[in-house]
Amino acid sequence: MSIEVRNLTHCYAEGSAMRTVALDNVSLTIGDGEFIGIIGHTGSGKSTLVQHLNGLLKPSSGQVLVDGEDLNGEGVNRRALRQRIGLVFQYPEYQLFEETVSKDIAFGPKNQGLPKEEIDARVRYAMDCVHLDYEKYSERSPFELSGGQMRRVAIAGVLAMRPSVLILDEPTAGLDPRGRDRILTMLEELHARENVTIVMVSHSMDDMARLATRLIVMADGKVLATGTPREIFAQEDMMVSAGLGVPAAARLCRALREKGYSLPADLYRPEELKEHLLRLWKAAGSGKGESPC
Repeated sequence: MSIEVRNLTHCYAEGSAMRTVALDNVSLTIGDGEFIGIIGHTGSGKSTLVQHLNGLLKPSSGQVLVDGEDLNGEGVNRRALRQRIGLVFQYPEYQLFEETVSKDIAFGPKNQGLPKEEIDARVRYAMDCVHLDYEKYSERSPFELSGGQMRRVAIAGVLAMRPSVLILDEPTAGLDPRGRDRILTMLEELHARENVTIVMVSHSMDDMARLATRLIVMADGKVLATGTPREIFAQEDMMVSAGLGVPAAARLCRALREKGYSLPADLYRPEELKEHLLRLWKAAGSGKGESPC
């Protein structure tokens, strides 16, 4: 499923003295099977943008096209399109309400009127996707689980709808390192195994370096830049001007270059930096090839 945003503008409190332009003539495309990372400082328009991608908000002007159909066009079956685009808000565990994990995950498919066998299959599928054992957790209350487990239950409720596009707004916010890593691993596996298009908003450049195939940088309601993580993180001055940083490995790489080490400017993953440093030291130790400095 592809999504195209054309000249999208959104204003809050339109017609009042408090009018605020949250999105200003934004255009972008999201291709089928991509893992898109949306980054930007607080107030840059990230959350407003993703709420347009499944029709939760209507634009002041412009269009959002889903497989060529205008999500807000006349006569369009918006409900059918929205069911194909799952949106996970920040702290989605606050929306859990059923007495058992399986009932909470089954809520969406049940409201679709699916047969019991299909609902059960979807619950099992979704729990497998988020690494929750069905036999162990299905009949437990979600409120007895850890914070990270509760969040995975909430995400499973969206996955049970079998969306073609999964949108997540800060999915690891507030989690401890272990819970954060489990969410990231789950998303990594989901994208690789199911080829689901994923759009993720995050303040963590390290998370984006690990997962995203393409980044969209936002500032002041506009798209400042778009490109692969390698292309974006190589532009550290641009990132700093947007109120952002770069992954820890990219910062270390820059510091080493300033010390005289011969390293490429576009390294941003720890494993890449480690590989280059080992190569330099081996070359220096053998007396062949380039020196580390």
